[in-house]
Amino acid sequence: MHRPAPSADLRHRTIEAPAGRLHLVEQGTGPLVLLVHGFPESWYSWRRQLPALAAAGYRAVALDVRGYGRSSKPAESAAYRMLDLVEDNVALVRALGEESAVVVGHDWGSNIAAASALLHPEVFRAVGLLSVPYAPPGGPRPSEVFARMGGDEEFYVSYFQEPGRAEAEMEPDLRGWLAGFYAALSGDTMPAQGEPDPHFVTRTGGRLRDRFPGGELPAWLTEDELDVYVGEFERTGMTGALNRYRNMDRDWEDLAPYNGAPIKQPSLFVGGALDASTTWMAEAIDAFPTTLPGLAAAHILEGCGHWIQQERPEEVNRLLTTWLGSLQG
Repeated sequence: MHRPAPSADLRHRTIEAPAGRLHLVEQGTGPLVLLVHGFPESWYSWRRQLPALAAAGYRAVALDVRGYGRSSKPAESAAYRMLDLVEDNVALVRALGEESAVVVGHDWGSNIAAASALLHPEVFRAVGLLSVPYAPPGGPRPSEVFARMGGDEEFYVSYFQEPGRAEAEMEPDLRGWLAGFYAALSGDTMPAQGEPDPHFVTRTGGRLRDRFPGGELPAWLTEDELDVYVGEFERTGMTGALNRYRNMDRDWEDLAPYNGAPIKQPSLFVGGALDASTTWMAEAIDAFPTTLPGLAAAHILEGCGHWIQQERPEEVNRLLTTWLGSLQG
């Protein structure tokens, strides 16, 4: 069991941004490294990276993405489109008095980090992607792709896209749902091969949690750490977080001018060998020589699931700090 990361020298603050307010936590001084979390998480997902990056000589900043934690939660679903989240990141860099930053993201944060680097290369000088590989904009409309996945079952993204539907499953028992979801995608607790896949639901009356494993928490998550996540979502509800999924067709339209575009800045990818994001998107990883021409390395961590920087903090910290040290400027 990992010990909780030290909280000394963590600085909480809020800044004005297009969302209205962005909450961030920072540690250290030096070149700015912006850390962007995924679903269903918060700045706290980077609790083991902040001190390590600070110790390595960086100003590490983890934000609550709009809709999460102490950041603003706009009411309209369209306010969670990718273009707006990218502008939040630009505003954050400017509010911190910096001209540029390295941006590192996990899960949805990986997509947000990639889009930030793609749209604003003058601000984001390098990009690190955890768990979800870069796939350039383009291809078929996302909702049509997801609707075809699963056959007799429904893919979780389609399930999340219907307003109110997933909330009705999650919010009556947030602690149980979050614990089960984290366990379902963790390398040490995920369902065994051949068991029902927790990325899908039965089309008639199904719930994701019906396929979550029971029993203990994954090794990377203590009861106290789970309390932090639960407390955030009990206060905010889940709609702000789920609205990211409800903008995928809108993003597809917004980013059409960038269809097929590579990210040319220096980049890094780290994925878990047991993570569906790695296996389902293997073709995207194979395409990195074209789509990420500045890629330093793509690392696949054996036995690791989806929550990569929490499951393997020491290894991820080493990979990040080594890569950051190789960047110029």
